[in-house]
Amino acid sequence: MTDNDADQPISTGGPKGPIRDPLRQPLPKRFYKDVTLAPARTGTGYEVHLDGRPLRTPLKRILIIAEPAFADLVVEEWRAQTAVIDPATMPATRLANSAIDTVADNRAAVADEIVAYAGSDLLCYRAANPSGLVARQNDVWDPILKAVEETIGARFIRAEGIVHAAQPEAVPHKVAATIEGLSDLQLAAAQLITTLTGSAILAIAHVRGLIDADAVWSAAHLDEDWQIALWGPDEEAAARRAVHERDFRAAAAALAAKA
Repeated sequence: MTDNDADQPISTGGPKGPIRDPLRQPLPKRFYKDVTLAPARTGTGYEVHLDGRPLRTPLKRILIIAEPAFADLVVEEWRAQTAVIDPATMPATRLANSAIDTVADNRAAVADEIVAYAGSDLLCYRAANPSGLVARQNDVWDPILKAVEETIGARFIRAEGIVHAAQPEAVPHKVAATIEGLSDLQLAAAQLITTLTGSAILAIAHVRGLIDADAVWSAAHLDEDWQIALWGPDEEAAARRAVHERDFRAAAAALAAKA
């Protein structure tokens, strides 16, 4: 296997056992013994090495991570793989790949996606009833929204129900300015948090250190937790939420890491 194939070995040949779902590719077997961290040979940052060879992204770029704490997370994910390599269990690796292969070449488009969420943000659309849920949204979301407004210098319009309420012209410009200075990894993390929570406001609040990761996750699931308290949990929804939280925690770790 070459360096180019170090992170994505490809299984070849026909099925050797029971017929499997043809839409689902078999997971590659673990092919390496040692996972180490080494200084990048070009530029600054760290490379993850598998048996001494640098890990590469899906586009075959060497995976270089500027933030040592986040690089350690990627190392631990590769060490934790057992018989097979399961990308679903490696959110930090996937985020690092995204930062290099997608965000670095498309920063404006990624930023625009975050800005677009701010135009119809979760925290701006409030329930009209029941009164208990309305009060809970006000208690949790209003302080976050106010803190973000004060930080970026723009006010968001609140609305009831699902009828769209256009935001002031200043909002997209202020949101864009807030995320402009992020590194590629941080921007990838902010974009992921935005899409997972449905809220650019929550992502900005975390990026700017206004609230911690637990508060972001709790605020994003306020409505869902209200329904769970009334009707009980749904197993499928809980499973999806667990997967999303795993990705969210990797993104939060990327924002917490310092180069």
